[in-house]
Amino acid sequence: QVQLVESGGGLVQAGGSLRLSCAVSGSTASITAMGWYRQAPGKQRELVATITTRSSTNYADSVKGRFTISRDNAKNTVYLQMNSLKPEDTAVYYCSAKTLLFSGTYYPNYWGQGTQVTVSS
Repeated sequence: QVQLVESGGGLVQAGGSLRLSCAVSGSTASITAMGWYRQAPGKQRELVATITTRSSTNYADSVKGRFTISRDNAKNTVYLQMNSLKPEDTAVYYCSAKTLLFSGTYYPNYWGQGTQVTVSS
């Protein structure tokens, strides 16, 4: 089993920065990829960024150049560094993990509880 716990959310002004953390525990060796999703009020859930076991990364067009996903294996933690934040980045951000062996579109089977990010103008 895999457990994910997000932290680091809060209130920040437009143009500011915030770093989200995702603490990973359990069967970490079974994870093939991890990613961050976000969901704003009244909007569809959006995949923000992913990182694979080979450290290959992908980003949504809306956050390219501003957000960076990374991991620290020694601390069993995945991060999302968010810079140049905009009001439209306001959402609940969810950490996720994939343990399925199939390749293709990112489709996680483990989820964290989420952390609120609010960007004021």
